[in-house]
Amino acid sequence: MGVIAAVLLGLYAFPMLWDVQHSAAVVRMRAQVENLTSGYVVCTPGRRGVYTVDGEDSQVECVRVQGDVVADVGERDAITKRWTKELPWPLSMYPFSLIAPELEVHEIDEDSIVVPGLTDSHCHVLEYGAFKQIPLEKGKSIPDVVKHVRNYIMSNDEIFTNTSKPVLGWGWDHTAWPEKRFPMAADLDADPIIRGRPVILTSKDGHAIWVSQRVLDENMANIPDDVPGGVIYRDKDGKPTGTFLDSAIDVIPKPSLTDADLRKRLMTAVRDAHAYGLTSVHDAALLPESLAFFKRQAEANVLPLRVFGMKYFNEEDWSGDPNDMYFAFDNHLVSRSVKIFADGALRTGGAALYEPYSDNPSSRGAMRIDPELLAKVVPKLLANGWQVNVHAIGDRANGLVLDAFEAALENTNISAVRPRLEHAQLMTDKDIERLGRLGVIASVQPTHVIDDMWYAEDRLGPSRIRGLYAFRSMLNAGARITLGSDFPVETMNPLAGFYAAITRLTYDGRSPQGSGGWFPEQALTRREALRGLTIEPAHASFSEDKVGSLEVGKKADFVVLSRDIMTVPVEEIMGTKVLATAIDGRVVYGGL
Repeated sequence: MGVIAAVLLGLYAFPMLWDVQHSAAVVRMRAQVENLTSGYVVCTPGRRGVYTVDGEDSQVECVRVQGDVVADVGERDAITKRWTKELPWPLSMYPFSLIAPELEVHEIDEDSIVVPGLTDSHCHVLEYGAFKQIPLEKGKSIPDVVKHVRNYIMSNDEIFTNTSKPVLGWGWDHTAWPEKRFPMAADLDADPIIRGRPVILTSKDGHAIWVSQRVLDENMANIPDDVPGGVIYRDKDGKPTGTFLDSAIDVIPKPSLTDADLRKRLMTAVRDAHAYGLTSVHDAALLPESLAFFKRQAEANVLPLRVFGMKYFNEEDWSGDPNDMYFAFDNHLVSRSVKIFADGALRTGGAALYEPYSDNPSSRGAMRIDPELLAKVVPKLLANGWQVNVHAIGDRANGLVLDAFEAALENTNISAVRPRLEHAQLMTDKDIERLGRLGVIASVQPTHVIDDMWYAEDRLGPSRIRGLYAFRSMLNAGARITLGSDFPVETMNPLAGFYAAITRLTYDGRSPQGSGGWFPEQALTRREALRGLTIEPAHASFSEDKVGSLEVGKKADFVVLSRDIMTVPVEEIMGTKVLATAIDGRVVYGGL
């Protein structure tokens, strides 16, 4: 029997000797002791393998968890001694050597480390669930993708037996196909199993949809001739062929999904997120029905991941009523941001550029929002307390967004609003300097670097390309950077983003510029990359006082990694495994 249990037993053994007041004191003491002994300590024995990511980037031996918060950090003996002093009298009077064994300690392997819970600063949670339904990304040609859709239908009785149930998927990539064209409804309807069904398939980058003939027929009356900031592909007779780009995507209504459908998608994403060490995500553009679903999950206290939700900007209603914000941090949901799309994607040629594309001199891309509207809506939203997060890929889009921010931020406390450029991919030197001067946060995705570097120079030319993914230049200008993946566009694994940020190489060590990395002078240090996955996203979501580092009083969100990613050779980083993920002190993946 432990010392604590023995003392408590002794106090309860003679209840008749105690008056009511003293009995109540014992009950209170018992509750206090039970609370203190319900915690635990995670240690890296004999070394400082806990990366706290505090202001000094301190490394310590252990972290103590009490309930859902970090109760202490430091060396094991010091933590234990401080813990014994928290015990009520007379327990605090017992010798340290007798009391210490009562504290539950988990020692991790000598090669392992502990880091704060990791955050993805830009992703799409429910879309990831759709992405995992049909492996469209594995399709190496149009017929190959059609085959995957057919197999999905035939393997799901609920869909196979109901030809009216929408078939939804995500992840096709026309740039990887030999056809060198966008797909068409006719490609889907050529398959007798698919023909006659409503099918909507979203591209890998989320900037195009491919639909079946039934979807076209049901919406033909509402398809306009042109969509500002979008493209509707048509045949020689002017009829839509089945592919819609950027703003034109909104022409096709999204099918309604049940809570069961959405919950299935959510849990698919959560399962993988926990396994990758993600404890928080910033969902970049929640449609009204998706945000309503997340609110229902939070209100029922069944949201198993911290979600910082960005409300999808609706041009028809941009009043920015502050009453629409949602704060339920302890239930894992906060929504106080608006997501605006300034332009399209570089891959599809929709990114808005100052000068024409090098591989398509007739195009400069397009803005998805009128710059005049952008200039009106940004100050209104900021004045109402909303954080404004704007998708901007091309240099023109980034420049126009910074114009709007600069005008709106005059005489504004930047810390109160923290505007963000989502992607901030291609920027002029002048705008990189302005990014830092204004205090606008750059929300970037390092894994996009190692995907886009193979075609970027053809698209932008050798001079302009130097402003693409210029992370080091941003930091040198004084900007803050927060890291994400844009999953399901790229892998969810945050260690892939860490690796790409510090190497600018593919996972097998390649780049167009050789094994030294693609524009290696723009790489981040390991310290910067770790902060970009922890404390920086916490700051970018107004929660740096609650999460993002292992400091006393903050939520006990942490990850145990099998290798020290801060010191191992870079080629070993992607082999690192997540041994445990904890949220609110509770292990949700693996074990200690």
